[in-house]
Amino acid sequence: MHLGIVGLGKMGGNMRARLREHDVTVTGFDRDPEVRDADSLQEMVDALPSPKVVWVMVPAGEPTRATIDELSGMLSEGDVIIDGGNSRWTDDLMHAAKLAELGIGYLDCGVSGGVWGRENGYALMVGGDAEHVETARPVFEALRPDGGEGGFVHAGKVGSGHFAKMVHNGVEYAMMQAYAEGYELLQATDLVDDVTAVLDSWREGTVVRSWLLDLLVQALEDDPGLSKIRGYADDSGEGRWTVEAAIEHAVPTPAIAASLFARFSSRQDESSSMQAVAAMRQQFGGHAVRAAQEPGAGEPPSAD
Repeated sequence: MHLGIVGLGKMGGNMRARLREHDVTVTGFDRDPEVRDADSLQEMVDALPSPKVVWVMVPAGEPTRATIDELSGMLSEGDVIIDGGNSRWTDDLMHAAKLAELGIGYLDCGVSGGVWGRENGYALMVGGDAEHVETARPVFEALRPDGGEGGFVHAGKVGSGHFAKMVHNGVEYAMMQAYAEGYELLQATDLVDDVTAVLDSWREGTVVRSWLLDLLVQALEDDPGLSKIRGYADDSGEGRWTVEAAIEHAVPTPAIAASLFARFSSRQDESSSMQAVAAMRQQFGGHAVRAAQEPGAGEPPSAD
């Protein structure tokens, strides 16, 4: 198998390395001349045997759309493009329709595994026609975790791979938020002497054990109290898309929605909504309020 990869950043570069370690030939193109194998997109395409299979691993949105449009003018009937980035599933429908007019196959592949994927393998959720999945199967087999049957699924028609990954990330948001809230509550009491040790004890034999918990414990061991990290959490967009899809399909997802809004809260040095809450409490109950520059810690809560 000989694969072309466009985009050799953290994920793309590690994927190229893993593929080569599993006997897949890879020719990669990137804007960075230090990491690329081919000096142009056309040179990369020309190096591939037919049917050509090209994996696109660039930022979602316009960079992905532009790359696929450019590739469509270089590939031929029977070739296959795989979008392995974090594109929105609705973009997949558009790409597949345009490429189908040229006889070019299209697969959308949701990828999970992060920076650990090179060593551990990746979880792959693929959408598209079965014939195109079979054309690219050696690539998926090399990228999935070694041994066992897990780590790869042909999720369904075009769009299903990125939709499945979107929901995966929504679930991830909620899990991370639950662990984070548990950590903060443990830390807030004077009953627990070693919060990290408590979390570490959950990693074996409990129903809440997971890789995310492993990573939280590792972070606390590396930086006790997480003093080197600001409490600011960005979102990649997939959490928002998950909530939007839940609204569209009338599926209640309160935990995922709350975890997304918690990330928004983390970006506020001062919350206008909480200022309004404090003002209302003062108006109806005469509750004390703090001046704008007054530290907020230390006051026990009073009943509303």
